[in-house]
Amino acid sequence: MDASVDIWSYLYTHLMSLWLHRFYIYSCAAFGISIWICIQFFAGKIKKQGGKASRKPASLEVTDDVLVNGYATPKAKEVYVAGVKIFYGSQTGTAKGFAAVLAEAMIALTLPAEIINMREYDPDDCLAEETISKNVCVFLVATYTEGQPTENAAWFCKWLEEAANDFRFGKTYLKGMRYAVFGLGNSVYIDHYNTVGKNIDKWLWMLGANRVMTRAEGDCNVAKSKHGSIEADFAAWRARFLLRLQALCKGEKKSCSGNCKKGKCKSKVKQSREGSDHEQRVSEQENSEVEELFETTSEEESGAEEDGDVSSVIDVEDLGKLMGHMKKAKKEHELDERAGRMDRSFRTIGKKEESEQREMITPALRDALTKQGYRLIGSHSGVKLCRWTKSMLRGRGGCYKHTFYGIESHQCMEATPSLACANKCIFCWRHHTNPVGTEWRWKLDQPEMILQEAIENHQSLIKQFRGVPGVKADRFEEAMVAKHCALSLVGEPIMYPEINRFLKLLHGHRISSFLVTNAQFPEEIRNLEPVTQLYVSVDASTKDSLKKIDRPLFKDFWQRFLDSLKALAKKQQRTVYRLTLVKAWNVDELKAYAELVSLGKPDFIEVKFKINGEWYTWIDYNRFQELVQNYDESGGSKTFTAADYMARTPCWAVFGSRERGFDPLDTRYQRKNKKDISGC
Repeated sequence: MDASVDIWSYLYTHLMSLWLHRFYIYSCAAFGISIWICIQFFAGKIKKQGGKASRKPASLEVTDDVLVNGYATPKAKEVYVAGVKIFYGSQTGTAKGFAAVLAEAMIALTLPAEIINMREYDPDDCLAEETISKNVCVFLVATYTEGQPTENAAWFCKWLEEAANDFRFGKTYLKGMRYAVFGLGNSVYIDHYNTVGKNIDKWLWMLGANRVMTRAEGDCNVAKSKHGSIEADFAAWRARFLLRLQALCKGEKKSCSGNCKKGKCKSKVKQSREGSDHEQRVSEQENSEVEELFETTSEEESGAEEDGDVSSVIDVEDLGKLMGHMKKAKKEHELDERAGRMDRSFRTIGKKEESEQREMITPALRDALTKQGYRLIGSHSGVKLCRWTKSMLRGRGGCYKHTFYGIESHQCMEATPSLACANKCIFCWRHHTNPVGTEWRWKLDQPEMILQEAIENHQSLIKQFRGVPGVKADRFEEAMVAKHCALSLVGEPIMYPEINRFLKLLHGHRISSFLVTNAQFPEEIRNLEPVTQLYVSVDASTKDSLKKIDRPLFKDFWQRFLDSLKALAKKQQRTVYRLTLVKAWNVDELKAYAELVSLGKPDFIEVKFKINGEWYTWIDYNRFQELVQNYDESGGSKTFTAADYMARTPCWAVFGSRERGFDPLDTRYQRKNKKDISGC
């Protein structure tokens, strides 16, 4: 007991002593912490000053070295500019000469320079690589007659224009690429002065590339040239460019307007304003082009739109044009009502009625579609070159229809006899640049004219590949003869009143027909003449999801959809469901999709083309032409079915094959560091 009392007394005494002297203990702790903070502060400051000193004298550069196994090895110096690529588009040799002069000037900067003839450069394969190459690309381009590019730059400019206006590439496709443009022209031709240089600069900017200096222009007209001659204009621009290049080599990342002195950019504010002004001008131009692209043709459409406003998805671009479009629609509605009253009162028919019908393609729509690479035909048709046609011309494989059905993609013509559609789908890959309607009330072009011009325009597009790097000569010759026609370009082809005559003309030219419909015209499907293969886009499996996704104009859209599938089931030729599955919209409706499959009975969802263990998904196109000819000659009495013109699927096109569906006659080409823009 005494021992325990002594221990407690001992502890109590010391604890009380610590408590009474707690002020001194706190002071010592605070002093110690202060000393530690001061040591850390001065050590960091000395280290920072040492780092600065090591970069100044060459003798101290070893402080930046890295110790490896006890030895100092030089640290790799960061490279800001790997080299300069000089592209030239020249007709008389002036731009080519300027390219050689500029390449010689690179020697003083110890930078590698490469001179590139734009004819020998494939932008589809190589241009995207410049986003990570750390090169600076210089474009010395002349403007030829009527504002057109020179012969050696024609293909490059065409590809760049289509890419800039194709939403699949996007605004960041060339993000990271650095470029400068010097245009060569003659101000005597004021309407087309330096058009090519301006366009290349604009298209590169639209794809996200970064200007290192403002575009410059050389003028062959000595009276108007800023420096007295085009050579002097180039010399002045070259001096500014070299200064700018020196700044880039030192790590300068700011954009520049070209007003540089001693390698330092003095135009940060000016460039930012210039960039924003340019962006605003382009935005205003695009808005003006998009305006008036939508046309309605019946009272049902406006009713359907109003009904869909509450629960349907509204596009942002629709909101941007809403107020102006309402005024325009009101005027058109009044004109339509007035025309309707006159029709009822005077009962005009024939030529007078035809003369009052307007054209489907408005001037704004024509400009927008032309920029996207369309060749427009008459007042409501068009043709365009598919990217898979270009791919197969080079022996790099075709689209899925080559694997599935044996289509030769380089001999496939993508067209439509009707740019109008009865839906405004949320996933529309043409951004709703086509008109909409529920019935045909436009001027009507004859199918003979449409087919003739479609073939001519298609051949004209193919001819542009003559001499393009990588194009196979034998396939180029084959491509001049179209064997297939994909009526899936845009719009609703079956809406064209003369679609049956058009199909017969295709078959008369021994061109197979692949027609796509959105299942809103059941009567037209019932009356449709035999086609090689009929597709139906099944974008949803329930009424609510179809309304949200396709945004159809018909009020009875669901019944029309079901009736179209029933009509499809009665077709004897090949039929296909094309399912469009949109994540978070309709991918969970599998049971409802199965019910629709049972309703339409398409050939290529039910397993109908596997015979004795072998697949027969390909098409015997010659046999089809024979069958359809007999059908026409017999007045429709000699019918035929899909099984009559099927062909065995090659081993490489079957699931599980070593080739994985790729034709072994072609060469698979893998794009490096490039955005996937697949689609056809």
